[in-house]
Amino acid sequence: MAKKTAFMTWIDAELQADPKLAREVEELINEMKIEQEIVALREKRGLSQRDFAERLGTSQPYVAKLESGRIKNLGLKTLMKCATALDATLSVRLLPRVAPAKARKVATRPAKAPSARRALRHPS
Repeated sequence: MAKKTAFMTWIDAELQADPKLAREVEELINEMKIEQEIVALREKRGLSQRDFAERLGTSQPYVAKLESGRIKNLGLKTLMKCATALDATLSVRLLPRVAPAKARKVATRPAKAPSARRALRHPS
């Protein structure tokens, strides 16, 4: 395993210190995994975005948005359509975390916690 950089160590510390941020980051990573799987399978099938869009009954710009993560809260119905259009099966699983996060009290803050969608800034 590669040695962690100072930046990665800092990120890990930030995520450990802020459970809400850690949850938001995890949700974003899971969304990105789904999008990456769709793109990878579409490309493996030799389909262009336009071809995939035709199979879905939608437009190429919609597929571009879907694959880039600009469409939020993909429903199971949409994922099922994608699977069918890609001649694939859809499997939804709920798996326990490897090491469950410890529940701990977090002091309430007067200001809103930073969003995971906002860029993390590395201290200079």
